[in-house]
Amino acid sequence: MITPPGADGRVVFSDADDGDLRSDAEARVDFARRVNVRSDWATVDQVHAAAVLEVSSAGNAGEADALWTSASDLPLAIFTADCFPVVLRAPRAVGIAHAGWRGAAAGVVGKLREAMTNSGFAPERAFVGPGIGPCCFEVGADVAAHFETATGETSWGTVSVDLRSVIRGQLAGIHVWESSTCTKHDPGWYSHRSDGARERQAAIAWVGVR
Repeated sequence: MITPPGADGRVVFSDADDGDLRSDAEARVDFARRVNVRSDWATVDQVHAAAVLEVSSAGNAGEADALWTSASDLPLAIFTADCFPVVLRAPRAVGIAHAGWRGAAAGVVGKLREAMTNSGFAPERAFVGPGIGPCCFEVGADVAAHFETATGETSWGTVSVDLRSVIRGQLAGIHVWESSTCTKHDPGWYSHRSDGARERQAAIAWVGVR
């Protein structure tokens, strides 16, 4: 588990040791107890796009890749296994996004920021959790064409994309903390690219708990 600095303990990124928090209800209850939040979270059906939903209650809110809330006792969660979890914090609201290459190309993080700002909750801090690094994110020409200023090479010399830098570009002017972990080659993480993992780690964030 990672609890990033500057998050007041209200942003957490689980790892493989915490279990599959998407599908394992018992693991979710245990994890929620350890971080002192409710075990019923607000989630979405992640579709690798850029839709943003405002939520006010727990449960699945439908198809989207970002959600936000100003409710004070409502954990938000997204699930990843190489895509990037991104949390945006405002003084009285929190948002969370699932950013794979399609979402990053569609500007899902920027759209979440815009939705919160337009509702009077401009994010002041951002937290980018573990995801696949440019060292391992091999892509073809079709994907690389979406990221002309963020391409590079994998550790074995093929074309890659630095999704962290793309996400960072959608967070200009905000204080950003980011994990340096690569979920594909660093141990202890679920990775679809590494072994086709069906399990998922979770990113959970909340405004506060009464």
